[in-house]
Amino acid sequence: MTISQAHGQPLMSKGMMAVIGAQFFSAFGDNALLFATLAVMKSLVYPAWSQPVLQMMFVATYIILAPFVGQLADSFAKGRVMMFANALKLLGALVICFGFDPFLGYSLVGIGAAAYSPAKYGILGELTGGETLVKANGMMESSTIAAILLGSVAGGFLADWNLTAALAACVLAYALAVAANVLIPKLDAARAGQSWHPARMSASFFRACGTLWRDGETRFSLVGTSLFWGAGVTLRFLLVLWVPVALGISDNKTPTLLNAMVAIGIVFGAIAAAKLVTLKTVGRCMPAGVLIGVAVLAFSLQHQAINAYVLLVIIGMLGGFFVVPLNALLQMRGKDTVGTGNAVAVQNLGENTAMLLMLGLYTLAIKFGAPPVATGVGFGALFALAIAVLWGWQLAQKRKVTTSL
Repeated sequence: MTISQAHGQPLMSKGMMAVIGAQFFSAFGDNALLFATLAVMKSLVYPAWSQPVLQMMFVATYIILAPFVGQLADSFAKGRVMMFANALKLLGALVICFGFDPFLGYSLVGIGAAAYSPAKYGILGELTGGETLVKANGMMESSTIAAILLGSVAGGFLADWNLTAALAACVLAYALAVAANVLIPKLDAARAGQSWHPARMSASFFRACGTLWRDGETRFSLVGTSLFWGAGVTLRFLLVLWVPVALGISDNKTPTLLNAMVAIGIVFGAIAAAKLVTLKTVGRCMPAGVLIGVAVLAFSLQHQAINAYVLLVIIGMLGGFFVVPLNALLQMRGKDTVGTGNAVAVQNLGENTAMLLMLGLYTLAIKFGAPPVATGVGFGALFALAIAVLWGWQLAQKRKVTTSL
């Protein structure tokens, strides 16, 4: 099946279902492995500030490999790239499962994830097109969040019961992801025959960066998604320290359950975005972005578990509604300019740079004794302000374009 043949397939085609299935098992493994690995580190009495460092090493692989993974996704059939990437994740999980350095194993998973991301999003534009792409992104995000929900909870519960069982579940999830990748149709390479010389690849990547950052719409998408995912990963680690202080609970499963509430909310937010937002009305998602910060601020001040659960569901709903349209906008504009794989790689660079910076600031705050509650309040306020500035900038850009016409 060629790209052109696949492009005419319905949204619920076998190829799309294989992609969604592979994404589910891969994301399940990612999230279960994070909490299982954190439990391993806890059992080995690693210091609290080392937990976000684990994620920072994972994120660093995205940044280091950013100039290369977009071309990798566009130079080969994307389903096969996804299979190779999941095999690397499987290897990393085995490293941790057999008692080797958790930082080494998690870094291998990070390398696999960096290669996987441009392929998984890029293939959506090859299997669907037009406004259907927003719906396909909604399906992808819903699958991802369902996996976050189940993977996080499974990782926490199994880690409380038996660490070996938790790690074995991660290995199984990645093996199933590899198996699902086999069922994805082998599409033609989007941009075969490009140079594999590292300097030329880097130059090509940074040209793609320049193209996307000069375009007002893609710059808007890149900044928005980078802020969102940087905030999301920081909130995940904040919960691990916030729960014992605010709720007086010190097990492994409660932070995973709270993360699951965010996941539930994102599923509903993604569904709402697919129904209410199109590529022409992307600006509708911006109020949700501002409200995310307000909701995080309110959440940080809670001391009752039920209030925390409800607020995290709301945060997730706002997040899904905010990020899905921005992803679709970048993929569509990127496909017409630098290639979808390169566009997602540029997006990954922005998002993971934001994650690294936010996790670095969070790590310093915790290392120097900042209280988790105060950290959460400041974090929510800054995020709301940042999205409000981005929203105002977008409106100013639109007025400028209208005036020039």
